Amino acid sequence: MKSVFGKMNLEDISQIVVGAAVMAVPIAFSEELWKFGETLPLLNILMLAILSIGIQFFYTNFSLFQGREESYFRIIFRVLLNYILTFLTVGIILFLLNRLSFSSELLVGFKRVIILSFPASLGAVIVDGFDKE
Repeated sequence: MKSVFGKMNLEDISQIVVGAAVMAVPIAFSEELWKFGETLPLLNILMLAILSIGIQFFYTNFSLFQGREESYFRIIFRVLLNYILTFLTVGIILFLLNRLSFSSELLVGFKRVIILSFPASLGAVIVDGFDKE
């Protein structure tokens, strides 16, 4: 199991969640975010998600692993875990603010989560990298 997770531990997971929350909370209260979820086309939303994951990959590879990691599987795993934890954190925040509904306008809520996950995931990966050597 250690080969899959590498040096990943609960401290890293908590840093990801806190970093995502720190970036997400101020933006989540913004009406602009809510309107973007209603008006942006789905293609733009998907490109935001891809851009977010791409930036995280480069940051993780060149800053956290300093380009030395031989196994890209560990980098990809870490990036996907970061995005999933960020996505869940953002979803919980928007749900608590009543901006994510599971009964009506599910697509709008999903789009809001992806939009807000862009800055939140970048905050999460940066906070995760604070204690790396």
